[in-house]
Amino acid sequence: MALKIRLKRMGMKKAPFYRLVVSESASPRDGRFVEEIGYYDPTKNPAVLKIDEDKALGWLLKGATPTDTARSLLSKAGVMKKFDEAKK
Repeated sequence: MALKIRLKRMGMKKAPFYRLVVSESASPRDGRFVEEIGYYDPTKNPAVLKIDEDKALGWLLKGATPTDTARSLLSKAGVMKKFDEAKK
């Protein structure tokens, strides 16, 4: 069971809103997920990013792999820096 941290698209047409979720890599983009760890709203000015750092760090330490976009968002929130420090 390979777990990924990725974005789940929500919202209306042309007004996307994303949830940051932990899901199995085989499940569809908007399908089943294990846990929701945050959200991202790019339509607001400035963009809104809210991540539960404890949950995200816990899943990273358990071996969940973030997608490129999720990794970028986690870096902005400072979670990847904490992860690198915790790994050492």
